[in-house]
Amino acid sequence: MADLDKQMKKLQQHLKTLKVQADKARGLARRRMKRIERRTRVELERALRRAEPRVREAVAQATLISRSFRVGVRAGADAYRAGRAPKR
Repeated sequence: MADLDKQMKKLQQHLKTLKVQADKARGLARRRMKRIERRTRVELERALRRAEPRVREAVAQATLISRSFRVGVRAGADAYRAGRAPKR
């Protein structure tokens, strides 16, 4: 019986030690996670700030090209119609 009591005390002591270590690890993990989230957020904001002007410029160029293409198609159709005999 005394042997069991000694084993129980050792187990309880070991459990206390494990609990302290687990709490410490949890706190470190929480801090690390916050740091990673902050770094990710900062990197994403930087990337968006860098990309936004380029995207706006690309959209403006695409709009210009699209408009030019439509005007060219319309002019080509008008020239084609002007070159044929009129409809009866």
